[in-house]
Amino acid sequence: MERAPQSFLLPDLFAYCQYPLGMNVHCASVAHASEEWLLAEAKFNAKRRSSFRRLGAGKLTAICYPDTDATRLRDVNDFLNFLFTLDDWSDEFTDKDTVGLAGCVMGAFRDPDGFRAQKAAGKLAKSFFGRFRRTAGPGCTRRFIEGMDLFFRAVAQQARDRARGDVPSLEEYIALRADTSGCKPCFALIEYAAGIDLPDDVAADPAIRALEDAANAHISWSNDLFSYKVEQARGDMHNMVQVVMRRHNLSLQAAVDYVGDLTNSSILRFEQDRRNLPSWGEKIDRDVALYVQGLQDWMAGALHWSFSDSARYFGSEGELVKKTRVVVVRPRASGAGAAQPHPAHAHAQGGLSGSLSNGELAPRKGWASFLMRYACIPARGRRPRGCCPSSSRDRACKEA
Repeated sequence: MERAPQSFLLPDLFAYCQYPLGMNVHCASVAHASEEWLLAEAKFNAKRRSSFRRLGAGKLTAICYPDTDATRLRDVNDFLNFLFTLDDWSDEFTDKDTVGLAGCVMGAFRDPDGFRAQKAAGKLAKSFFGRFRRTAGPGCTRRFIEGMDLFFRAVAQQARDRARGDVPSLEEYIALRADTSGCKPCFALIEYAAGIDLPDDVAADPAIRALEDAANAHISWSNDLFSYKVEQARGDMHNMVQVVMRRHNLSLQAAVDYVGDLTNSSILRFEQDRRNLPSWGEKIDRDVALYVQGLQDWMAGALHWSFSDSARYFGSEGELVKKTRVVVVRPRASGAGAAQPHPAHAHAQGGLSGSLSNGELAPRKGWASFLMRYACIPARGRRPRGCCPSSSRDRACKEA
């Protein structure tokens, strides 16, 4: 069996996502306090504690919610630290363990007064949610809880797939990834951080949902590119690069290029959907503009943070990887994962048929319509000239 490639070249995601970054002025003090809050309950061992210190969720919070006040920034920062911890815990859990974890967390969210937390996850959830619900609007609160429920359901399915060694189809994976990403509750926190509460009919409007889908896709799929190095080493198949390689017999670089095309196309889709937003009247339009700006901040913020402000994906080499786009792949853990895909740029065997030319994959007609629905990528779509439109804001229960 041939060895897996030892490195791959990341797509140029910054050529498409050129939105300006902000930075909340309360970042430093809030980030430190939030880290101490989580560490006081999580009881990490020395190795995990060190890893958590290098996560840098405070920076992510500050660039994704740059305009909120210190109190709300702290609440959101607490949630993001908690969400990353839930994600790490669930990677080690069975589906039954995940259901137990979900019961602890969702119990605190659904009955914050009556719920009695005994373990770390429940205590942390209750602490955060008790502060969040004091000023969060009813619609925002409901959307946050729904997003967390979807997150746990999807993570449990991921655990079942992992236990069986299943690799989902690309369609199945895209649907599941929209929930395992954790973006949906984070998007509800855009409303909270801005002090708004979108009417339910506006939040459910297809135009708003389309913008959320595009932002979620960009954040989730770019994250799959960044996390592939670590996930492949432990045999984790819940990654779009792995799905495309194994279900459609592509080489690592060909799969990375394809996922990159999809990720970049989500920026084009986001801008197209933003131009097509309807009007709901002056006040609601103002709130919608704040929400859409928040989605934009999340796309740009998560992209830059993954290289510059966190050691989660590239360790101490984030800036080097950002500059060169070269990712050196770790050796695969003994016995982890399934057999390697054929290294050639082969034709797909279930939908991704077509030729590879200049890094572009030409889907079959059926797949072109599927991808248009999910990522707005045209068949053999080429990179646009110039950059994306400028920002609307001018600024530079089992627990571990």
